Amino acid sequence: MGGVALDDDSSGVKAPDGGWGWAVLFGCFVITGFSYAFPKAISVFFKELIREFEVGYSDTAWISSILLAMLYGTGPLCSILVNRFGCRPVMLVGGLFASLGMVLASFATSIIHIYLCTGVITGLGMALNFQPSLIMLNRYFSEKRPLANGLAAAGSPVALCCLSPLGQVLQYEYGWRGGFLILGGILLNCCACGALMRPLVPPIAGIENTPDDGNKKAKAKPKLLDFSVFRDPGFVIYTVAASIMVLGLFVPPVFVVSYAKELGNEDTKSALLLTILGFIDIFARPTCGIIAGLQWVRPRCVYLFSFALIFNGTTDLVGSMSKDYTSLVVFCIFFGISYGMVGALQFEVLMTIVGREKFSSAIGLVLLLEAIAVLVGPPSAGKLLDSTKNYMFVFLLAGIEVVMSALVLAICNLLFIKKKPEAPETATENGETVEAKNHSSTPPIEELQANGNSDKRAEDVMKDPKEVETSLKDKDEQNKNITCSPETDL
Repeated sequence: MGGVALDDDSSGVKAPDGGWGWAVLFGCFVITGFSYAFPKAISVFFKELIREFEVGYSDTAWISSILLAMLYGTGPLCSILVNRFGCRPVMLVGGLFASLGMVLASFATSIIHIYLCTGVITGLGMALNFQPSLIMLNRYFSEKRPLANGLAAAGSPVALCCLSPLGQVLQYEYGWRGGFLILGGILLNCCACGALMRPLVPPIAGIENTPDDGNKKAKAKPKLLDFSVFRDPGFVIYTVAASIMVLGLFVPPVFVVSYAKELGNEDTKSALLLTILGFIDIFARPTCGIIAGLQWVRPRCVYLFSFALIFNGTTDLVGSMSKDYTSLVVFCIFFGISYGMVGALQFEVLMTIVGREKFSSAIGLVLLLEAIAVLVGPPSAGKLLDSTKNYMFVFLLAGIEVVMSALVLAICNLLFIKKKPEAPETATENGETVEAKNHSSTPPIEELQANGNSDKRAEDVMKDPKEVETSLKDKDEQNKNITCSPETDL
């Protein structure tokens, strides 16, 4: 979409695709798990909170809603802080906020107190960890980035499978106050993950050998929030499609258990559906990451993402016809596969569109726009359920919204990106066509040989194609032939 951006950040360091990057991947795996699973896992304490503060279920549900709103809505703030201070300091502070919020909530005397502590403070801490971890993952991986994104995204279902049972045990043994206090201690692991986010530093030898006389002057001060990403049509299309997607993407996991109970199934049996969904999701995300990294698939990952959305939306549409427990199990299996595919690809596609340098700003702006849809989606589905008293319409609405996002993504990409006119400066220059420039790796070698260069010089050029490109750029700028020599080569 919009062309594949070069994977360069301001430091100009090539992504190592391994090494310390695997430690960064592990940290991102843990942070992703906390960020997405924690708002759902904390719901096991709701019954105790209802009894303690004498409020309704809808009042306690606002805790998870505020958590998600902070995770998505503070995206631009996270982008500004990362661009100003770097990923590691922001994540360390975020880990302290996430832990502090749960510790303070354990001393709550009202539900408003929990809104502010668990919802706002812990939610902000989660946001300050989630976004920088994705930015660092994007900087450490390039060729293996689809796989890395798939593995990191698998942290969400793994953490959900662990945190929900843990929360039940903590509530039974220590009550909700003791459980909140222990969970606050567990969230301090976000600080450990933040410490893993070591910045990429150019090797000393590379700095000494790199002429930087002109580069220092050319480098501009990085923007705290780069709104120029909206000039990229690919980014605009992605943002619109993603905002439509989140309207319906999170609805089925919220309502599937209640749907099963409505069909007459017992509570334990109904809750097992989410376990099935999460178990399938664990394996679907890394598998999709491997597929997205294939040589033929990766340039077309936007279409794979569109297919995943159509798959997910169609599953919702078919699942709306479920009339018994067996059909709901089948629905959860296919939904887990498609949901995992979407989770593995959504940030990979965004990274491909904007590249490393603008990703920190792009993800913040995308999450802000998605926050509005996240707050509107499940409540609107709940109102539809209240008015119709039929779960079929809830699943139909979710499926239509997700399929619509896929159509927007795929069709707009075909119409407005594939046929985008070429930039004027690349069309013709000094009588030289674009086609000749784009395939100039071989003709320049022949030209150099024709100008009297030795066979040894031709071999040197073959060994270092970057020097050929540099000499071609000089040739275009000076509008004359350049005769290469050992001196100019150095």
